[in-house]
Amino acid sequence: MTSETLTADYDLITRILPHRYPFLLVDRMEDVVLNKRAVGIKNVTANEPHFQGHFPGKPIMPGVTIIESMAQTAGALVGMSMDLADRKMLIYFMSVDKAKFRRMVVPGDVLKLHVEALRGGGRVWKFAGRAEVDGQTACTAEFTAMMDLQDE
Repeated sequence: MTSETLTADYDLITRILPHRYPFLLVDRMEDVVLNKRAVGIKNVTANEPHFQGHFPGKPIMPGVTIIESMAQTAGALVGMSMDLADRKMLIYFMSVDKAKFRRMVVPGDVLKLHVEALRGGGRVWKFAGRAEVDGQTACTAEFTAMMDLQDE
């Protein structure tokens, strides 16, 4: 097993994750260490659909969307770790624990999504996640997800 640091661009992310606009919430990834950790990057823009209603005149990224962004980063890490690009994989939440919200995320922010694998290697993985903007923590959570390959 290597500890080499990798990156993932939008093309590779979309070859792994089933999500598409408007629900693909990771633009690129950096500091990827297979089976261990990754940092996803989400550029938050005012034209995202959730800002139309959350909240008009004071757009704030919903907390559940921040957690989903962390989970998508984790799913792409699993896909890279298990060489699942171009496979049909669905990812299902099994649990979200210890979620805490510390800072609002608004249009113009660059959200850095730090995920660390706590347990994994097969179909079920558990992660610790931290979302931050400008070095300030916006959200932390632990979550468990199941990877389901559709082409097996």
